[in-house]
Amino acid sequence: MATTVTKTQTYSEADLPQYEPMPWSLKEIRDAIPARLFKRDTARGLRFFARDVILATALWTAATYIDPYFAQAEVSQKLSPIGAEVARWAAWSVYWWFQGLVFTGIWVIGHECGHGAFSENQWVNDILGFITHTFLWTPFFSWRISHHRHHSNHASMERDEVYVPKTRSDLGIPLEKEPFEPLDWDDLFGDTPIYTLYMLIRQQLLAFPAYLLCNVSGQKHYPKYTNHFNPNSVLFTKSQRGIVMISNAGIAFMIWGVWKSCQIWGAADTFKYYGLPWLLVTHWFIMITYLHHTDPIMPHYRGKEWNFQRGAAATCDRPFLGWQGRFFLHDVAHFHVIHHFFPKMPFYHGPEGTEYLKAFIGDHYIWSDRPVFKALWENYNDCQFVEDEGDVLFYRNKEGKAVRRPADQYFLGKPSKKVE
Repeated sequence: MATTVTKTQTYSEADLPQYEPMPWSLKEIRDAIPARLFKRDTARGLRFFARDVILATALWTAATYIDPYFAQAEVSQKLSPIGAEVARWAAWSVYWWFQGLVFTGIWVIGHECGHGAFSENQWVNDILGFITHTFLWTPFFSWRISHHRHHSNHASMERDEVYVPKTRSDLGIPLEKEPFEPLDWDDLFGDTPIYTLYMLIRQQLLAFPAYLLCNVSGQKHYPKYTNHFNPNSVLFTKSQRGIVMISNAGIAFMIWGVWKSCQIWGAADTFKYYGLPWLLVTHWFIMITYLHHTDPIMPHYRGKEWNFQRGAAATCDRPFLGWQGRFFLHDVAHFHVIHHFFPKMPFYHGPEGTEYLKAFIGDHYIWSDRPVFKALWENYNDCQFVEDEGDVLFYRNKEGKAVRRPADQYFLGKPSKKVE
């Protein structure tokens, strides 16, 4: 990890730790991993899915007792009316936390299906993926198409589908003309912490719907109004329009289902049992994917310097939520780097596969044990933009500083600057 520059240090681009892009071919890396780890076991995958469904059902059933229990006169007398109300909402909070995690695990199963990693049988992948993702408001086939393109082009400035960094010119930041015209970085990025927190919360709750509906964080050269629901979108080929319509039909069914639920059980109960856990699903997988793909030490590439394996290595494994992340989220955050190298490797082989990958690529394997909420806040502040020039790029923070630079042969070089 890079060290923090203090007020008394001199910041110099030339003195930053250097990064040399990975030299190996994908075949060399794959040959270092036993073939048995690529074996997909449908029965084993279905057992994980069945476990998730049982947990979701048990939690949902338990939640039906929350309001009746705390409405009892004896409970109110024992805890006091205010105490009973506090305990009731505390119980709902426990339900939302764990049901949100279980629902996210179900979404991860659909994600496995989208990659064909769940089963050797494509019908199993398609049917189960469609059911699980539709239940969680994701247009499965439409998302699968763009997500495959993301994996095929990750960390490419020109072709990646999501989490594409903004450039200096995108934000209208002029180049510094030292020593005479230093930039006023406070004026450019002088947001208050409260406003930054608001923007971060907005990202966590709305980024995925905004990506599906408006291509937020996707490629900037796509036409206006690019989205995952228009079968004629630039995201899809003519041959893919039929499955896009199937995805749309699934989402239309969910709209009808939620409307009927609100009619029968009421909007409040529909939101309590289903809506808020779904909102947490959106939060968790946006947080997970953001931290996988966004960090000051991870490179992005332009032109000929990009290749698939370099893009795959530009991801980060994190011990997300400890044992809860491993159990409920099927290791999706703990072992994501191996998934980018080999998307069809089943998640339950991720831990062992990662050990072989680490042994082969060495320092090119990126792992961080920073507490994930701390990492989310720091990365959101430190990953602001990349330069308009150069083929190997690193994020710059709100003062225009990076923590890493390309090796000399890729480095465009900048004069030193004394930190004020």
